[in-house]
Amino acid sequence: MAATDTRLGRAVREALGEGSPLAQALPGFRPRPAQQRLAVAVADAFERREVLLAEAGTGTGKTYAYLVPALLSGMKTIVSTGTRALQDQLYLRDLPRVRDALGIGLKTALLKGRANYLCRYRMEQAKGEPRFTSREQISQFQRVVAWSGRTRSGDMSEMESLAEDSPLLPLVTSTADNCLGTECPFWSECFVVQARQRAQAADLVVVNHHLLLADLALKQEGFGEILPGAQAFIVDEAHQLPELAAQFFGEGLGARPLVELARDAIAECKEVPGALAAVQQPARDLEQAARALRAAMDNLPLRGTAWRALDEVDIEPAFHGLVQSLANLRDAVAPLRQAAPGFDACHVRAQDQLGRLQRWLGEEGETGSGSRSDGVCLASQKTLPGSEPDPVSPDPVSPPDSVSVHWYELTPRGFRLQRTPLDVAAPLRAHREASNAAWVFTSATLAVAGRFDHVAQRLGVEHARELLEPSPFDWDRQALCYLPKGLPEPASRDFGMALLDALRPVLEASGGRAFLLFASHRALREAAEALQGGPWPLFVQGTEPRHVLLQRFRESGNGVLLGTASFREGVDVAGDALSVVVIDKLPFAAPDDPVFEARLDAIRRAGGNPFRDEQLPQAVIALKQGAGRLIRTETDRGVLVLCDPRLLGKTYGRTFLESLPPLPITREVKDVQAFFADN
Repeated sequence: MAATDTRLGRAVREALGEGSPLAQALPGFRPRPAQQRLAVAVADAFERREVLLAEAGTGTGKTYAYLVPALLSGMKTIVSTGTRALQDQLYLRDLPRVRDALGIGLKTALLKGRANYLCRYRMEQAKGEPRFTSREQISQFQRVVAWSGRTRSGDMSEMESLAEDSPLLPLVTSTADNCLGTECPFWSECFVVQARQRAQAADLVVVNHHLLLADLALKQEGFGEILPGAQAFIVDEAHQLPELAAQFFGEGLGARPLVELARDAIAECKEVPGALAAVQQPARDLEQAARALRAAMDNLPLRGTAWRALDEVDIEPAFHGLVQSLANLRDAVAPLRQAAPGFDACHVRAQDQLGRLQRWLGEEGETGSGSRSDGVCLASQKTLPGSEPDPVSPDPVSPPDSVSVHWYELTPRGFRLQRTPLDVAAPLRAHREASNAAWVFTSATLAVAGRFDHVAQRLGVEHARELLEPSPFDWDRQALCYLPKGLPEPASRDFGMALLDALRPVLEASGGRAFLLFASHRALREAAEALQGGPWPLFVQGTEPRHVLLQRFRESGNGVLLGTASFREGVDVAGDALSVVVIDKLPFAAPDDPVFEARLDAIRRAGGNPFRDEQLPQAVIALKQGAGRLIRTETDRGVLVLCDPRLLGKTYGRTFLESLPPLPITREVKDVQAFFADN
């Protein structure tokens, strides 16, 4: 039975049609055929408890297209978005508008991971502790304490003055590791528990991908009680899910949780007489061992495999020093477990982190063995940045078939040790099938050259309905794609300067109003230096917080913003402020990424083609994301400048161009000048 023949299908089409409640209640709303087709497809997936893969270009009205059937269906629905910011926007702006317009009184709830909520116990523990490094931190902490008496939700995002990366946050929020659960003296007024309860009682719950995946991976984020009852899942920005899933189905260990464990153990001592004598030294030793390991890794590349790290003579002893320190702290707090719930939690955390470290080292249960099995399959040849990623032959010394990659990442003062599965399709499929629910995966960028094969494979989807709704814009009138002539190969030393020479007449024609998106931070810095002192206000990624940079760019009216990959997604600048988007190179993934490299090798050993099956489709989706910044509404006009000569010089260039919206293409700068002269 087609969705239009069902009650839900008919109701959805009527709700989004001419003279509908939405049209009457929402200023500027008008019926859109593409939106109606998408909404009916979502309704159909709900009715049949099936899987839908839907690409909906910018301007389709995707959010309303899935909210309307979700609300009208009456089914318990989980909506997952890409980020917490999108989650807040959906819950606080879009959802109330649609719900009120439809006159539906369904209960809705917003649920975030536990680290987003104030923990009263940890806030009390932090009082009087010598953990604050500045007067500003002390002042911020006092503001948090004052706010804690007023807030109803405990959502830390209400504290707008607190930066997302503030070192204060871990002191006043909990994690699955350090939460005391029902042993907590503040359990009855716990904000996480209250948020869970609201979500359990709701008909529609808005979450983010991190929380959804944490639950699927049984990471105890406090959402497990709700998922089994859900009848439908809508995953927006679904192109992000496979990469995020790899993080959650693996496991990691970082310097910060180790230091927090040591400090929490000492903090617990004030409640238990005599405990400090037993705990203080092992806790200090653990903190010192974490710092010693970071110092030992100082000469390593910022990212690499476990065997790369452990091959260094000075590093293996530092790892085993950390193993021993964790074991010593675990043993020190073991006799105190009955004395205080906090010590019991510290013992569990120490045991868990010790297990993670030993598994990363390949020691599985031993504390002194030097054996290692890092589970990494690497290719022997490297692909130079800017060159065509060609298939490479497997390294003859690579270990046999493995399921995860053991790798590290360094930050200025810390480290992260990670085990990442190469393929998340199987666990995603298993969880989806076990749910017996409808699943809708949607995004503006899911298809490659009009096909969903790549994303379906990554998500473990074998049978799905598919819908491709392009952006409903007048591309011939609103946009132009400019491919500059005469640029050298991207790997050439002269590429950066030649690129800027080609861009200057474009920026002069547009009067600035441009995003310049670079494949590397080095290219960004060189461009910023070359453009300094020019006629346009310059906004450079990294000089200010992202939201501040974007706001100043919008307000400037003629600014030029220089960014890297993070500005390809989740950035919405509608109107005249942004009229040019420049992409310097085709966004192939970094060839030295250990997880990506191992995934390519696994594809090769399975008989696939790494370039065709992974590198190319991933780059196409990334390019579509970047190009999608240009035209956001039906009144926007702009020029997309693609500077990589491989688009026309390599056979695969056609795949990129076929995946973009149908923009008119030119190689003549005079056409760009004429485009802006007509504006």
